[in-house]
Amino acid sequence: MSKYNALWEYVQKSGKESFHLTFEEIQEIAGIPIDHSFLKYKKELADYGWQVGKISMKEQTVCFHKID
Repeated sequence: MSKYNALWEYVQKSGKESFHLTFEEIQEIAGIPIDHSFLKYKKELADYGWQVGKISMKEQTVCFHKID
């Protein structure tokens, strides 16, 4: 079980094709702060039919896209 499972489930249930979340929103959903390990764990999202797009350090946002 991944420490980001709650986030992956949230993304999967979003009902959208793509959307952005702020680092703060991710922390609230996942129950943990986003950190460097997110780059490793983001690959797990493909198992849920999604992928991580652009990660903006300046805007502190992450874009999520549904895989066709």
